[in-house]
Amino acid sequence: MSVTTFDLVQSSLKARLRRAERMQRLRAGLLVLPLFLFVLLVFLVPIVILMTRAVDNPEIADNLPRTIEALAEWDGTDLPGEPVFAAFAEDLRETQKTKNTGLVGKRLNYEISGARSKSLQAGRAAEKMESGPYKEAFLALDPLWGKTETWSAIKRAGSPTTSFYLLKAVDLQWSPAGEIEQVPPDQRLFVDIFIRTLGISTLVTLATLLLGFPLAYILATLPPRHSNILLIFVLLPFWTSLLVRTTAWVVVLQTEGPINNLLLWLGLTDEPLQLIFSRFGTVVAMTHIQLPFTLLPIYSVMKTISPSYVRAARSLGAGPFRAFWTVYFPQTVPGIAAGCLLTFILCLGYYITPALVGGPSDQMISYFVALYTNRELNWGQASALGAVLLCATLILYAVYNRLVGIDKMKLG
Repeated sequence: MSVTTFDLVQSSLKARLRRAERMQRLRAGLLVLPLFLFVLLVFLVPIVILMTRAVDNPEIADNLPRTIEALAEWDGTDLPGEPVFAAFAEDLRETQKTKNTGLVGKRLNYEISGARSKSLQAGRAAEKMESGPYKEAFLALDPLWGKTETWSAIKRAGSPTTSFYLLKAVDLQWSPAGEIEQVPPDQRLFVDIFIRTLGISTLVTLATLLLGFPLAYILATLPPRHSNILLIFVLLPFWTSLLVRTTAWVVVLQTEGPINNLLLWLGLTDEPLQLIFSRFGTVVAMTHIQLPFTLLPIYSVMKTISPSYVRAARSLGAGPFRAFWTVYFPQTVPGIAAGCLLTFILCLGYYITPALVGGPSDQMISYFVALYTNRELNWGQASALGAVLLCATLILYAVYNRLVGIDKMKLG
């Protein structure tokens, strides 16, 4: 074969190889595409919508455009002039036609208590106002319209986007002077709830680690025929729903439940203990539910650790505890990190268990997200609370990655 023929054959083979690699990559991409679309639709898109709704503020901007335009030149020191009140009356007449006056009042009510009913009253009055002076008419209608704070709130709420919900989610607000300040002490709520959520999640994570690590060690060191039976008992809770497991704890922990009856029968207490609707009940029920999520990653890592490492350390003179602590335990850290991180993140979003087993002072942030979504219909505040929780989780993840390293985490 000549050199020229050899080069042609080589070039042809390379071209075929490139075509084959392209087809292989295309097939791989087509196989991954459904998963990518699934993650995009059910994970990324909801997060984007969540972050958008946390700053979305269309109610005032869409329904009081003339008022917002007239307030643009207002300095905020004295009451606005007649043109602002005239624009306000015209906007209210329009919102009465479109049935959106209640929407305007609902948005103002988030910042000014009682503003919704007074906005509806002003809308009905505006329909009867044929001519000015509008300022005198609104001032005579209700003292609310004679306060600069009211018009400052309308002006702030006139932007299509707002930081109001995010600030309120961390107990902050805009002052009439345009500065960020803490809300009044009797309205401070969410910072304590976030701290409570993090505290309960930490307690549950530590409890599952203390219970799960010894059990994982036993499962990893027992013969397979025994460890498999124990593993079935560990996985048994997954055969029932979360609601059923939580309801079972309601029965067990109630005042006349088996635990209190046993304590009374043994003479350890003179009266039933308050186990249900308490922090103790919340942590116990969540620990039971989350235990497999902490245990299984630890167990999967322990199964890969050869017993010869500990035997070698013992043969070199190390005692049982030192051999375990210096040789065996460091190799389980990736599993511990994976299990604890998984449990902690799952606990942050718990709703059913604290709602059924915990008391009023044990509700976590997810309860208030559901409250603002379903009962208050304040989706902006619900989204802001979810956004703050998401950001806090990402910050904790970044700290964990900085201190431990996500590359050391193993799920199996």
